[in-house]
Amino acid sequence: MKIKNRRFIYLISPNKITPKFYEILNKVLLTGKVSYFQMRFKKYSFKKKIIIGKRIKSICKNYKVKFIVNDDPFLAKKLDADGCHLGQKDLDVIKARKIIGKKIIGVTCHNSLKLAKKALKDRATYLAFGAFYPTVTKKAKYKASTKILTEVNKLTNKPLVAIGGINYKNYKNLLLNKANFLAISGYIWKNKKYKPDKAIEFLK
Repeated sequence: MKIKNRRFIYLISPNKITPKFYEILNKVLLTGKVSYFQMRFKKYSFKKKIIIGKRIKSICKNYKVKFIVNDDPFLAKKLDADGCHLGQKDLDVIKARKIIGKKIIGVTCHNSLKLAKKALKDRATYLAFGAFYPTVTKKAKYKASTKILTEVNKLTNKPLVAIGGINYKNYKNLLLNKANFLAISGYIWKNKKYKPDKAIEFLK
């Protein structure tokens, strides 16, 4: 299968940033396969996120990768990020839009056509669905099938992001079913066999 969009990866950060992380991120983005990088931390303070975020944003800019902040439009504004990603328990798109203006706003829609329709009505930039496969990165309360991608593609031409347990064995099925981007974290950062820059090379 020939993939039209070579930069189909929506890379999500590891939960913990080590001193070597920035060097590794450079190598991963150098592969030219990443369109978005999402900074997702649960345990760092706002101040620490700003320090880390500034460094990540600078690296993303060098490779023309969109820098997205998870959950927090206020942090996205502070960092002048390219946008933010909202879960269903975060601020809604309309409120977030008042904070960050015309920037990218993505919304988690789980496996729900109803949530997708609401996100479209609220003018989200992209919609994310999952989990498509079992994942160790995050406890998945919702399971999605490729049927949701087919249904939502009938409603919109906005980008659809697939998430959850994606690796080199299963990623092509999602692209064949018209996911525009694949959100990947564990396969890159927690791969027991390959270093991150090698692991990403298998996604062709």
